Amino acid sequence: MAKFDDHYFSDNSMNNNSIEDLLTGDEQLLWKGKPKKSAYIMNAIFKMLPIAILWLIFDGTFIGCMIGFNVFEELPFYFIIIFVVFFLVHLTPFWIWLANIITANKRHKNIEYAFTNKRIIIRSGLIGIDVKNIYYADVENINLKVGVIDKWLKVGDIYITSKNQADVLWDIESPYDATKKLQEITNDIKSDIYYPNALRPENNDGYNTKYTKNQ
Repeated sequence: MAKFDDHYFSDNSMNNNSIEDLLTGDEQLLWKGKPKKSAYIMNAIFKMLPIAILWLIFDGTFIGCMIGFNVFEELPFYFIIIFVVFFLVHLTPFWIWLANIITANKRHKNIEYAFTNKRIIIRSGLIGIDVKNIYYADVENINLKVGVIDKWLKVGDIYITSKNQADVLWDIESPYDATKKLQEITNDIKSDIYYPNALRPENNDGYNTKYTKNQ
């Protein structure tokens, strides 16, 4: 009987896999990137910041007034417990904002994007690793958004709309070049899929032809 390996299910090798490890035998990597770290962390700070501050000010003011007027001295202990639990829950937007900042570095480490000759790969995760595949035939729109902070940090977000889902490639450096490349690859692959063979040039044998467009 084979010896049971009690470390098998605690193996973290999946978390160390790179984009290259996800490619199939005949799949070509055409572009690979990840969010610019400084921009990703800064956006984690500024995203939801106004809401978090307003929420904290509102709840803090209310709690401060209760303490200032010695309201808690006149209340039974169980009511104080209910009050504390209520405001811990009520501050959920603030906790979410804080958690996003604390985990930003770890999430950035696990994020990786790639364009291949078959699909768009989005690798992400905090504790475990999630891999999302977007096939070019399903892509409907590719848009680029560059906000004020993004422009300052020279990054942009690429929004990909496909059938039944929408995804974002966050804080990409040289965003205009990356978006142009993705649009070109998508157009080429979708054309290769949908156009009948009879309409192809003689040097194109079909969709299974190796993708050789200049990178």
